[in-house]
Amino acid sequence: MTISCQLTEARRLDALHKLDLLDTPPSEAFDRITRMAASIFQLPIAAISLTDADRQWFKSRVGVEHTTIPRLRAPCGNVADSSELLVIPDLVEDAYFRDSPLAASGVRYYAGAPLITAEGHCLGAMCVLGLEPRQTTPQELSALCDLASMVMAQIEMQHAMGRIDPISGLPNRNQFMEDFQDLQRDRPAGEQRLAVLINLTTPEQLSHAARAMDPSYVDELVIDAARWLRAEVGAPRNVYHVTTTQFALIAPPGVTLDAYLPLLESKMAEGRGLAKSRYVATPTVGVAPFEIGNADCLSVLRQAQSAAHDAIDAHAHIAVYSEDADALYQRRFTLLNDFGSALESQDQLRLVYQPRMDITTGACIGAEALLRWDHPTLGAIGPAEFIPVIERSGLAHAATAWVLATAMRQQRCWRDRGLHLQLSVNVSAANLLEPDFAEVLRAGLKQRGLPPGCMELEITESAIMAQPAKAHAMLEAIAATGVKLAIDDFGTGYSSLSYLQRMPADVVKIDQSFVIGLEDDTRKQALVATMITLSQDLGHRVVAEGVECEEVLNFLRLAGCDEAQGYLFARPMETDVFTGWCPIEAAAIPGRSALPHYAYQM
Repeated sequence: MTISCQLTEARRLDALHKLDLLDTPPSEAFDRITRMAASIFQLPIAAISLTDADRQWFKSRVGVEHTTIPRLRAPCGNVADSSELLVIPDLVEDAYFRDSPLAASGVRYYAGAPLITAEGHCLGAMCVLGLEPRQTTPQELSALCDLASMVMAQIEMQHAMGRIDPISGLPNRNQFMEDFQDLQRDRPAGEQRLAVLINLTTPEQLSHAARAMDPSYVDELVIDAARWLRAEVGAPRNVYHVTTTQFALIAPPGVTLDAYLPLLESKMAEGRGLAKSRYVATPTVGVAPFEIGNADCLSVLRQAQSAAHDAIDAHAHIAVYSEDADALYQRRFTLLNDFGSALESQDQLRLVYQPRMDITTGACIGAEALLRWDHPTLGAIGPAEFIPVIERSGLAHAATAWVLATAMRQQRCWRDRGLHLQLSVNVSAANLLEPDFAEVLRAGLKQRGLPPGCMELEITESAIMAQPAKAHAMLEAIAATGVKLAIDDFGTGYSSLSYLQRMPADVVKIDQSFVIGLEDDTRKQALVATMITLSQDLGHRVVAEGVECEEVLNFLRLAGCDEAQGYLFARPMETDVFTGWCPIEAAAIPGRSALPHYAYQM
C-alpha cells in the first residue's frame, strides 16, 4: 500500500471511529432501512456493513446471525476502498471473490452501495446478498443508493455535532455543506454564484486576544457579528458560522461580482463603524465565484477563506479569489510539505559554492555554501522561492542542520586535499533561538577535526532583530566557539549603529542591491563608501556582494573594500567544478590583473 493510500485509509478509519458506531446495540432506525432493502430486492440477506481495519461489522442485519466477518476478500471492504457501487452477479464466477469466506458460506449474489460522509470518507456499504446468482436492474441499483443515503442521513442525525452553533445561534458548517449540495441539485447547471466569507479578525489579532483577554472576548465578538449579519442578510437566506471567527453566505442568484463588491464594501464599512471591537479586530471578506454543477463545497469554502486572507492587505479589506494567487500558495504549501522528504533523500538537496575573492591579491580565500533543491516532480526550485517558506516553518532547524553537516563534510574533504578556505553558511532567526545551537556547532567541528575558524555563519539583520536579546546571547556563544560571524545583506535591515557596535561580527557583507549598478550611481557610491569606512572603523572586514563588472571592482578597490563576491568572478558552482576551479584560481592569480580572465572563462 502506498503512503498516499495509507494516509487515506487512516483518515477513513478516523472518521469511522469518531462516529462511535462500532459495537453499539441494534437500532430500530437502522433495522427499518435494512428490512426495506431485503424487501425491495426480495433477497434473504441485507446489512449495513461498516468496514473497520480488519473486519466488517454489521450495524444492522437481516438473514444473518453473526455480527462481524473478516475484512479480507469481503465485498464491502472493496466498496470502502473504492467508494463506488459494487455488484457481483455470481461470486463463484468472480476470479477474486470465488475463494472468499462469503462464497464458501453459500452466498452467490452481492450488491453494495457506499456509505459516504460529507467529507468524502466511505464508512462501508448498504448491501444485499442472495444464495442464487441474479442480475440487477437499474431501478434496483437506484433504490440501493437511496437506501445508502438514508443510512447516512440517520448516522449524521444521531452522531454529528448538530446543525446550529451554540454561541452564534447560526447554522454551522455541516448545515452549510448540506445546503450547498441542495443548491447544486435545485438550481440550473451553469448558473454563476458568489460565496462570501467574513473573517472577524486576522490570525495575529486573534492570537493577541487569546493571550490578553479571557475566552468570553471571542464569544462576544462572535455574538455581536452574528446579530448584525442576521439583520443585514435577512430571511429567508442563511448566514453560516463555519469556523470560530468566520461566517459564510451565498449571494442571491443573478448578482454579478461588479455589482456586489461595492455593496459588500459599503456594508462592511458600516459594520466596522458599529462594532465594539473595531479598534482591536480587522474584519476581512473573501469572495469566491463558482458555477452550479461544477463546484465542490469544501473547495469553494477554502477559496473564499484564501481570498479573506488575501484581503488583510487589500483595499477595504475585501478580496476576490484569485487562481494565480491560490496556485502560488498551493505551490508553497507543496514545497513545505515535500521538503521533509527532501531532507531524508539522497539526491534532492545539494550545496553549490560561490567564491569570495580578496580584492587586493585577487586570490580566492573563501566560499559561500548555497542550498539547491531538485524536486522529483517540480524540477529545480530556486532558493529565493523555497528558503523563505522553510525559514518560517518548523523545518528551519533541520534544514540548517543538513546544510551545516554537508558543508563540514566538504570542508574536511577539501582540507584533506590541501585546499584551505573559509566556508560560509547562512543561518536563520530560528537557529539563533535554539538553546544548544552553539554546542551542536562545536560538537560538529570537533567530530570532523575542523578548526572553528574555517567556518563562518552568515546572519541577516532582520533575523537578529526578531528577538534581539536571545539572538545576541546566542551570537556571543557562537563567537566563543571560534566560529566566525558575518552580517549578511547589510544595509537592507535596521543598520543600527548601536547594534552594529555590539554584535560580535567579524565580517559585514554589503547587500548586492547597493552594489549592482554602482558604477553609474553616485548616491550608491557615497553610501557604499560610507558603509565600508564605518564597518572597518568598527573592526569588521567588508565583503561586497553582487560584483558583476570591472568598473564596480575598481571602485571597491579604491574605497578600500576587503573582499568581493559575484558573477564577475564566478557563478555558484557544483562541488567538483569549484574544487577544480579554486586551486587554479589561487595559483594563477598573484595579482588583481588576472581577475577578468577567470571571470569571462566562467
